[in-house]
Amino acid sequence: MSNAILSFTRLRAQFVKEVLSILRDPRSRMVVFVPPILQLLVFAFAATLEVRNVDIAVYNQDAGRWSHELMQRLDSARFISHVHLVDSQRRLHELIDRGEVIAALAIPADFSRTIAAGDSGRAQVLVDGRRSNSGQITVAYLSTIAAEVGAGITPDAQAPTPVTVRHWFNPNLVYRWFIVPGLTGILALFSALLITSLSIARERELGTFDQLLVSPTSTPEIIISKSLPALAIGTLLGLLMISAGVFAFGIPFTGSFALLLASLVLFILSVVGIGLMISAVSATQQQAILGAFAIGVPAVLMSGFATPVENMPTALQWLAQAIPLTHFLVIVEGTFLKAMPAADILANAWPLAVIALVTLTLATLLVRSRLQ
Repeated sequence: MSNAILSFTRLRAQFVKEVLSILRDPRSRMVVFVPPILQLLVFAFAATLEVRNVDIAVYNQDAGRWSHELMQRLDSARFISHVHLVDSQRRLHELIDRGEVIAALAIPADFSRTIAAGDSGRAQVLVDGRRSNSGQITVAYLSTIAAEVGAGITPDAQAPTPVTVRHWFNPNLVYRWFIVPGLTGILALFSALLITSLSIARERELGTFDQLLVSPTSTPEIIISKSLPALAIGTLLGLLMISAGVFAFGIPFTGSFALLLASLVLFILSVVGIGLMISAVSATQQQAILGAFAIGVPAVLMSGFATPVENMPTALQWLAQAIPLTHFLVIVEGTFLKAMPAADILANAWPLAVIALVTLTLATLLVRSRLQ
């Protein structure tokens, strides 16, 4: 009993020391607390795949009715900032070469005449391939405009049966509803990773790490004392960003908060183990920060945040399953928008528990080897 009380006393002292060292160190405060809040506010508006305020060029060689109708629809399109009218194909190419327009439309001289004869009018679209994603989205928008013009051409009697599209879970396609929950996982990842990466490296740099070597503190106690502050602060920041998504950005929260909180704790625990391994092998805080970003950035790219995991090569798909963020993104996005069932949450939560167990075990072994 006395040993347990002494162990608890040492753990409490270590926990208080770790929290105070984070709060008192200006560099730690700046790295841990300021960037997540600023990034959430900035990326929520900047990180988007929507295409707006683009310029396009049009070379219209037809003076008929349907080319005029197409031009009117282009002028009134909300995603187009300005339509540049040119008088030659060469001028069309120049605007794309200089990056002044993202797409160019060449309407042939027989466009309206071909349509009047009952055939399909054809127009050439040139896209700036240097901006491939935005260019593809712009082409999709232009195709929608062309389809609307075609619907006006088709007589009512011959018109196909209209198809009504309903976007489930996000009826107005508000991109922020998707990006903010994902940012919650990403920013919580970097916060927990940086806190734990700096923990042992900071003591080694300040010279206090040697005191741990001669203290009665055991390796598990060191691991727990380094993990608890990161777990508490990372969870708190995660909850703060979830609250910002609900109350500041108005994103509907339809799932179970209790299951999301439990998943968040498992997610932070799995990241803490990775951070402790980085901290154990880092001699300085600068090395720890570089190591955290060296691990964190590839983890974000492979997590499915920007591109679906299913589109990656098979080897990378398997590697993505070992990344905690891959599973937490499924949970947090599903919990926000579609009230993900408990069975689906548990299907993604148990890999987080396995990853947490593996990373914390490896961190314990690595720290123990460094202490000896």
